[in-house]
Amino acid sequence: MPDRPEVDVPARSVAARPVVQLAVATTGFLLTFWAWALISPLGARYADQLNLSSFEQALVVATPVLVGSLGRIPVGALTDALGARRMMPAIAALTVLPVLFIGLVADSLPTLLLGGFFLGLGGTSFAVGVPHVNSWFEPARRGTAIGIFGAGTGGTALSAFTTVPITDAWGAEAPFLLVAGLLVVLAVVSAWLLHPARGWTAGSPHGFVGRAWRTARKPVTMQLAFLYAVGFGGFVAFSVYLPSYLRSAYDLTQSDAAFRTAGFVVIAVVARPVGGWLSDRLHPVPVLVAAFAATTLLAAVAAIEAPLMPVATIAFLGLAAALGAAAGACFALVAKVVPAPQVGATTGIVGAAGGLGGFFPPLVMGVVRSATGDYTLGYLLLAATAAAATAFTWFVVRRAES
Repeated sequence: MPDRPEVDVPARSVAARPVVQLAVATTGFLLTFWAWALISPLGARYADQLNLSSFEQALVVATPVLVGSLGRIPVGALTDALGARRMMPAIAALTVLPVLFIGLVADSLPTLLLGGFFLGLGGTSFAVGVPHVNSWFEPARRGTAIGIFGAGTGGTALSAFTTVPITDAWGAEAPFLLVAGLLVVLAVVSAWLLHPARGWTAGSPHGFVGRAWRTARKPVTMQLAFLYAVGFGGFVAFSVYLPSYLRSAYDLTQSDAAFRTAGFVVIAVVARPVGGWLSDRLHPVPVLVAAFAATTLLAAVAAIEAPLMPVATIAFLGLAAALGAAAGACFALVAKVVPAPQVGATTGIVGAAGGLGGFFPPLVMGVVRSATGDYTLGYLLLAATAAAATAFTWFVVRRAES
């Protein structure tokens, strides 16, 4: 492999700006995730306007999620080669195009799917920010810093809270025009303020697919991918499916179910940096074990469909905290076990696993509901998966770390 030139960064910028780098990267993650999630809150409206079937509506909503999850793999490898200063502005600027296309042009199922495919690019920014933040903080603070960055997943909640009200107040184009404008500002600001940390080396973008493949073949990458698929995937699955579950299981109104789901999302987002902070002070492995064990217990409680107040509410909010902490601890573990030049490629693969991990559980829950008439088996499957993750972390990951 040819030597990669070290980027010359002024000493003062390296010493004085880690918090600025974290703030810009987190804001970029938040805004691109907001864009990534624009279609989902409007799914029902698109279904009514275009007479879409349930499958077609699900396909429209799922397309950006799938593309954004898988797209993290090449984007993470490219970030290792090119750096966040190039990649974050590029992703922000390119995401403007599908945002405007969907808001101003798309008026049919094929055009929505086309726009949604390219909108998935916004979901790849996670694989840009993690290696950048990782390079700017010393090992003792990386778990906390990456956990704070991970709170940018709140962009999905921001989209859920604002898209429909903005549409109702100012018209169907308004949320797309707003987000497109913010992305343009983000592209300019990130190109200006993001800087590589001292010691970061820029490499050739050629062969990034091979680099990602070599990273994927490492056992530690697959271990981390499994853990993140359970932790972050569980959070995504709940945030997507909980409104439907609350309405069907507890006869809540749509607004009440949405409000309670928003509480779930907020707690999970807050718990993510807490999981990273605890990992810095203890170690990611015990934090992961505790989080997955709590998920096992609380999913079993949810399986009995106890009264919503207070038992089920406590169970769901506890699940939010446990899954959020697990996601934060997982990337604290990435920072500990993955060499810095490979963090981007590893993040891409692990992040893709997390996104895909959130795609399949809602489908399973729907099948279980249709086959059995309730959700008990679905929650028991979640409990069993979390129990397996607990055992895997303790007996496999812990021994590999020792």
